[in-house]
Formats: sequence, structure tokens, C-alpha cells
Amino acid sequence: MEYRHIVHLATAARSGSLTAAAAALGISQPALSKSISAFERAVGVPLLERGRFGVRPTRYGEAVIARGSVIEAEIRGVAEEIAALRQAAHVRVAVGCGPSEATRLLPQTLAGLSRSHPEIRVTVLYGLNETLMPMVKKGEIEFALSSVPRTASDPDLAHQVLHADSAAVIARPDHPLAQRRQVVPADLLGQRWVLARRRELERRALDELFLDAGFKPVEAEIETTSAVLLKTLVMQGEFLSFLPRELIHWEEQAGQLTVLAVDTPPWERLVGITSRRRGTLTSAAKTLVRALKEQGSLVHPSRFVLSRRAG
Repeated sequence: MEYRHIVHLATAARSGSLTAAAAALGISQPALSKSISAFERAVGVPLLERGRFGVRPTRYGEAVIARGSVIEAEIRGVAEEIAALRQAAHVRVAVGCGPSEATRLLPQTLAGLSRSHPEIRVTVLYGLNETLMPMVKKGEIEFALSSVPRTASDPDLAHQVLHADSAAVIARPDHPLAQRRQVVPADLLGQRWVLARRRELERRALDELFLDAGFKPVEAEIETTSAVLLKTLVMQGEFLSFLPRELIHWEEQAGQLTVLAVDTPPWERLVGITSRRRGTLTSAAKTLVRALKEQGSLVHPSRFVLSRRAG
């Protein structure tokens, strides 16, 4: 088995046609077909389904392509690192970031990094974990800075905890419930809610809040993956939401959003670094991780839990 076999298979699967894939690779169609057939003999299973309308990967082929994307990311990282060392050029690192971490921790870290390591250029891809985790696994980003689970469940991912962040029910300062010294779960029923989708940690935590109080979880009038939309709808209307405190740090400071005094035990989420378990971070990525740890200890001195790990 050679790396070119994986490239040939992935290109054929992406193109849906051996003829188109061969043209993209700059080889003949018989040569491509021979390469993939040799690959299938080597692994002992069919990797492509061939039909009158083209080709598509089998489940074995999909598994090989998924692993191949990680190998490609490792090779790309090595090539970029060598090029940077040889030419003393700028080196770029691609990372992912969740909404809360894009509010304060990452911006402050990047500001310091640009002064201490001007040779490092950073590409940040923004999203929720449902988007970021597949990108980590495929090698599209070196790591994600976002929520991490308390118990690891994906064998392909490794998590390193940085700090803990609490979440709360938020509202406009002039919302009727914001004037109360104490709010009980029953007061939250019948309110208008804008929330993340149920697969997100915060949404599951809110559901548990109501279940623990003996109520059915509330239904969201609006569900979204956009942190900006969540905060804007709360600031401009009668909506409530359940969000990490870090996500609303600046709005809370400016008096645009407030936390309701809900009479329930506090809920915390862990924030940290998620990377490929079998991968190796480039030097630039390791430098960024160190900078995040240093900044995290300043931003969250009382909640910095670097000694704890998940995964």
C-alpha cells in the first residue's frame, strides 16, 4: 500500500468518475483503474462500487478516505514546517473556535501572539462543536478551542481542559423576570426562548434543569447555530436564552444583557483544546496552545483547571 493509492481512491470518490479523476490526477484512466484494483487486492476488500453512472466508495472505501485525510494533514503540516524553517518565512496554522472562546480568550491570545511571534499567521474557522469536531478529525484544522466533554467518547479525539465556564439564563435588563430577586424554574415556563439545537451541551443542560424540577423541557421558538443571532434576539425582544457567561461577557459589562437569578444548582462546562489523538501538532500550533494556556490563566485565574484532562 502506498500513499498515492489513497490519493487515487479519494480523487475517484470525489469525482464520481474514473475518467474525471484520471484527468484531475494527470494520468490515464487505465492506470488509475489499475492502481485502485491493486489497492483493493492489497487490503482484501472492495473500495469502490462501479456502475453505469460512475463510481462511489464502499463503506471500506469511506473508512480509508477518512484516514487518508488525516495522513494528508500530517504530510501537509510537515511540508509547511520544513518550508518555514528553510526560508524563515511566515508559517500558517488553521484552528477552530467556538462562540464563547471567540469572545475574549482567543482574541486576547492572538493579540499577544502577533507581538511575540509575528512569523505565525493564524486562520480561525468559527462554529459549534457539531461543525468543529469533524474538521479536527479530517485534519482540516489542527485543533479546536471549544467545549470539551467530561468523559471522552470519540477514540479519534484527545481533549485537554483549560478552564471551566458557567452558563446561565439570560435576558434583557428590562425583562420582567430580571427585576426579581429569585426566579424558580416554573417562572421560566411559557416564556419565549431562542436556543441552540439540542445536541449542544448548553441546550442539554437547560433540558436537565427543567427535568430535575419536574417539568418538561421548554420548546424553543427559534433554534440557531449563530451566537450573534442568539444574543441579538435576546437584546431586542422578550426572548430568554441559556448561554455560557463568557459568551455574554462584553454585553453584560455594557449592561445590555443580564443573568436571571434562577434558583437551581450552577451548571458548568469545560473549555479546552481538542486535537487528533493520532496526530502531531506543528510547532506553530504548539506555540499557539501555550499562548492560550498562559492567557487562560490570566482571564480565568479562579477557574483555570489545566491540570484536569478529558480523554
